[in-house]
Amino acid sequence: MAAVKRVAFLIETSRAYGRGLVRGAARYNRERARWSVYFQPHGLDDPPPAWLKDWQGDGILARIGSRRVADAVLQVGVPVVELRGVLLDLELPLIGVNNRAVARLATGHLRERGFRNFGFCGLPRGAHPCMDERCDCFKQVLDEAGFKCNEFKAGRGRRRRDTWEEEQNKIAEWVAALPKPVGVMTCNDDRGLQLLDACRRAGVLVPDEVAVISVDNDDYLCGLAIPPLTSIDVLPQRIGYQAAALLDRMMAGTPPPKQPTLIHPGGIVTRQSTDVLATDDRHVLRAVTFIRDHACRRIQVADVLRHVKLSRASLEPRLKKALGRTIHQEIQRVQIERAKELLTTTEIPIKHIARRCGFKYVQYMSRVFRQATGSPPARYRKRARGSV
Repeated sequence: MAAVKRVAFLIETSRAYGRGLVRGAARYNRERARWSVYFQPHGLDDPPPAWLKDWQGDGILARIGSRRVADAVLQVGVPVVELRGVLLDLELPLIGVNNRAVARLATGHLRERGFRNFGFCGLPRGAHPCMDERCDCFKQVLDEAGFKCNEFKAGRGRRRRDTWEEEQNKIAEWVAALPKPVGVMTCNDDRGLQLLDACRRAGVLVPDEVAVISVDNDDYLCGLAIPPLTSIDVLPQRIGYQAAALLDRMMAGTPPPKQPTLIHPGGIVTRQSTDVLATDDRHVLRAVTFIRDHACRRIQVADVLRHVKLSRASLEPRLKKALGRTIHQEIQRVQIERAKELLTTTEIPIKHIARRCGFKYVQYMSRVFRQATGSPPARYRKRARGSV
């Protein structure tokens, strides 16, 4: 009988993202490995645990944020998979978020709502390379589409860091000066919460003047925000699962990959902070509101035209100008978004999801879903849960 592997989880439990990583790694362990796990709850930037110095183990999953923790981990002399990416010179195999895919989701979400002005609110440059990359990717995706992005220049003072009040006032000044209406992405939910508070200080209406989308989908932070914060689910459980699988292979003798493994996000959890359409065309607003309320009830283009009291020749060009989509395409987009939500958050059979989303036949939904996402519904569900 093979000896049980001893694996340490140096992952914070003070944040939803870290807890998601732990859940994913734990699921892999239950299904495949049966390791003996060394784990103690701790915060994101806590010092290395005292027991690590004399620990006799086989592998480590770690979120490394300081040189002190890095030195302690490397001195153990076992395979390590890194899950944070703050120290870029560690030369450890890294599994993390595909930030370009995150940026594409965010820009698509804001552009679907008709925005032509954009901003990004991140952390001080150099504080976290992953967050810098998230900003750069957002700006690049917008640039490729012909749009500019106004970046909040977060920075440290020469002698000390800004206090909370000082930083909030700076963010409020920045957001007040942005051209309106504007769609803003923040680097994570912490920053999203700050930005929404700054909007209230500046007297800026959310989402009418400023729509805010963030990253991580931390339920507590998103619900604490006023209004509730739209956020991208980066699937930390899937990342944790894949990290555990990689560590298992490394402990068996497989060489680590030379390039980081980047996991695609699962999708957007839409809340009130982006529940808006950036257009003054009342007919388009009526049409889009009707579609979003009734798309899953098998409505047709004719139903939308009757509700708005315009001909197709009159309404469709207006909708295409505001959203870049036809009436039929907007109906299908809302149906597919609902299907994605049900696939990732419920155990409802796919044939029932098809009916709930307004599709008469599951085969037709599968074809439309695959065209929209690149995956059939069953595979999309598995990917969202880290099974493939």
